[in-house]
Amino acid sequence: MSSNDSFLVIGGSGFLGRAIVDMLLERGNQRVAVFDLKTDGNFDSRVQVYQGNILNEDELLSALNDSGTTCIIHTASPMPGAPAPSFWKVNVDGTRAVISAAVKAGVEKLIYTSSASTIFNGADIAGVDETTPFPKKHMDTYNETKAIAETIIVDANGHGGLKTAVLRPSGIFGPGDYQSIASYARLIDDGKTTMQLGDNTNLFDFLYVENAAYAFILAAEKLSGPVEENPVAGQVFIITNDDPWPFWNLARAVWKGLGHVPPKTTIIPRPVAMFIGLISEFWGWLTGKPALITRFRVTFACATRWFNISKAKTLLGYKPLYTMDEGVQKSVEWWKNEGSKRGY
Repeated sequence: MSSNDSFLVIGGSGFLGRAIVDMLLERGNQRVAVFDLKTDGNFDSRVQVYQGNILNEDELLSALNDSGTTCIIHTASPMPGAPAPSFWKVNVDGTRAVISAAVKAGVEKLIYTSSASTIFNGADIAGVDETTPFPKKHMDTYNETKAIAETIIVDANGHGGLKTAVLRPSGIFGPGDYQSIASYARLIDDGKTTMQLGDNTNLFDFLYVENAAYAFILAAEKLSGPVEENPVAGQVFIITNDDPWPFWNLARAVWKGLGHVPPKTTIIPRPVAMFIGLISEFWGWLTGKPALITRFRVTFACATRWFNISKAKTLLGYKPLYTMDEGVQKSVEWWKNEGSKRGY
């Protein structure tokens, strides 16, 4: 079902943003626009495209007024690993600019993309929900600034009639994913599929990208009505596929779909992997070359991390459209038919 909203997807050229745009069009929404720093031009003719900087409030305001936007879906963010100052500029200053422009333009709804990692500090977490507080120290600047942006978005709820919500996806993968899916394929080509960090007993919540897009559209639909009476307004929601897998099982499922089964598996225990990560980081610092194994990657690959998404089920009516197996199949098909032609 389509809605009466006019959507502006900020960061709509990115992995998640593009999936949201495509799903909006598939569901019959006729008023869909994209605002991004760079665009590839390969959008459906129904999509209005605005090229601009999220830090420039005037550019944002112009796009909002021209498109008649009633609902903003904000997905823009530097990728993890980008220089720290860019996270502060885009995730914090940029989010403030979006809110200011939205209020001035009379936008009704604003949905922000955060991350489930904002409540993850490297220690095992199992079945936790949105009531879990932020850690005293975040794992990196990406999650620190995402947490700050969350607070800014929640605090903006009701300001100037604006209704806001925050979604925290966990481990997104799928077609268009030149990060994880491409990385798995590259490991096949590099002959590095036999090494496993940790014992793979740790359950991890992943999220197929079309399920993520669906959650954003549900949030937009549920934000209708007066802000004072809306149970979704000002709320934060963790979104997963509701089917945690042992961490390395996703990579192995993708490898199998690509016709590759590792001949053996060499398990590197977590303490040993952490030591290797420390040495690799030091060597990378000396040589100026990026480390293949880092303590951050070891922590991410070895920690238990799955969530209780009852809140999203109850208030948003969220239920994954695709299972993990279906998501893997669609991801593999995309890589074979399209992704591999672009490369890594």
